Amino acid sequence: MPAIQDHPLRYQLANELHARPFPVTEAPCTVVYLAVKQTDEAAARDRGADRAHLLSLLDRHGVTHPSPDATHYSGQVGRHLLKWESHTEFVTYTAFSTGVSGRAFDPADFDVFPEDWLATMPGQRITSAMVRVVPRPPQEEIKTAIEEWFVPESLAIAHVLDDAIVAAGDFRIDPAGHMRFAMFVSPGTGQRRIGRVIQRLCEIETYKAMSMLGFARVRELASQIGQLDKRLTGLMNQMIAGDSRAETLLPDLLATSTELETLSARASFRFGATRAYEAIVNQRIEALREERFEGRQSFADFMMRRYEPAMRTVKATERRLQALSDRAIRAGDLLRTRVDVERSAQNQALLESMDRRADLALRLQHTVEGLSVVAISYYAVSLAAYLLYPLTGFGVSKGMLTAVVTLPVVLGVWWAVRRVRRRIEGPHR
Repeated sequence: MPAIQDHPLRYQLANELHARPFPVTEAPCTVVYLAVKQTDEAAARDRGADRAHLLSLLDRHGVTHPSPDATHYSGQVGRHLLKWESHTEFVTYTAFSTGVSGRAFDPADFDVFPEDWLATMPGQRITSAMVRVVPRPPQEEIKTAIEEWFVPESLAIAHVLDDAIVAAGDFRIDPAGHMRFAMFVSPGTGQRRIGRVIQRLCEIETYKAMSMLGFARVRELASQIGQLDKRLTGLMNQMIAGDSRAETLLPDLLATSTELETLSARASFRFGATRAYEAIVNQRIEALREERFEGRQSFADFMMRRYEPAMRTVKATERRLQALSDRAIRAGDLLRTRVDVERSAQNQALLESMDRRADLALRLQHTVEGLSVVAISYYAVSLAAYLLYPLTGFGVSKGMLTAVVTLPVVLGVWWAVRRVRRRIEGPHR
């Protein structure tokens, strides 16, 4: 039996589903997380610079390098387990260490990333977080800890994964510049389950921050969109009033439409990315399977109150920009119709003018023909009279001869002119 031929991408695509496994860890542990994004054109960035920066960190600890085309890496760096991932617009570094410091969320835990290394990273921090994972204490101790560690107004806390873990965070940047998350792990919770919750919390924070870039973009566009809306409305009013000719409105309409299309093209990627990131945030929260902790605000509640309004603003702005583009297209169609109507009226007036000129030309032609008959008849009568002068010898006077030949000659000339005109006009009828 001949061997089955595999598609050249079969193994690559199958392995992609297993390329980013959840971390495996246990309580107590400390997790330090960093997400870095280039300021401009992050999706088309030089990914080689990201890899080179990772290698510089690995070389400090004499760790083996990943493959040249790797988009993820996991390995031991000193006393930390380092996990690195390259995404469409950003890269993430996650460092796991066993145990927790005596001081909760101690900034010294972030020293796994040296200051000089952070200063040379190719991009800027989009977010960073510290996750404190401890065995679950009694309920009162959890309440005391979260009141000490987090801002009560912003606190989100819930039982997750069927009460395997109590997760908490306030999505505020602490004095050291990091987000804070706490996990209180119930006895018997598996290491993989702990790792899944850690990764989901980090992903919720990262994709929330990335989607909020769309909200920042909307704020930048608000005044420009308002001006374009005003300009387009003014052009539409001028078209309706009919105060200006279509030729004078067309350049302004083209300029407005071009600016709208340029604006839409520049914002389309950010709007699309924001939709995708928002969907991931909601999916990761749903995957936590939250249950309320003593009636307090859950992660889903926090997002509904603080996050979703910003996302609705982004969606509304995207729809408004699309509506403006559609209005510009309709305005162009209306202006084109108006130009066609004006041209039709001009053509009609031109045809009427041509008809009048043709009528005048015809009348002039008839007049010229009449005068031509008279002139030709005059010369023809003179010639005929000269031909008949010999008859004067038989007692006929010249006046009588001229009178006799005038009428036949005029009729003959008139008939000849009409015959010539009919021959000329015949092929054109």
